[in-house]
Amino acid sequence: MHRFSRLATTLATAVTLAFASPVSAHATAIGSTSVRTFEYSVGGMTMKVPTGCMFTHIIRGSGREITYQNAGVDCAFVAALSSGFCNWRIDFSYADTNNRTYRTSRGRTHNECKIDPMRNNAPQRLPRYGKACAQLYVNGVRRVSQCHHITK
Repeated sequence: MHRFSRLATTLATAVTLAFASPVSAHATAIGSTSVRTFEYSVGGMTMKVPTGCMFTHIIRGSGREITYQNAGVDCAFVAALSSGFCNWRIDFSYADTNNRTYRTSRGRTHNECKIDPMRNNAPQRLPRYGKACAQLYVNGVRRVSQCHHITK
């Protein structure tokens, strides 16, 4: 009987805590898009980005609240041996459900060449549902984009 009493008390406490504490849903989205091979010119030299690089966008949060956001490039095989991405920047943009962009967080342009460019973005409170995207620009040209839908 003592065991039953203790079990009943434990269950009652657990049920009370479950209903008394608000529980918020947390979401994490991770997506990668391959960077297509391309060439560009820097200071009169032709630079080539070969196949083998992926652009990854990570987002964490709940609802329209984004608590963490990061995007960057990872390269493997021959691509990891290339000179990388020169004059690069990563932008984060936010669009509504009608695909109208209403906010862009433009990254600074990095004049150096880097094989693994990456950027974190500040937490965001979005005014609308829709999508959050990250874009990689190299030498002023958008080369790849990766998006996540933000829904209820």
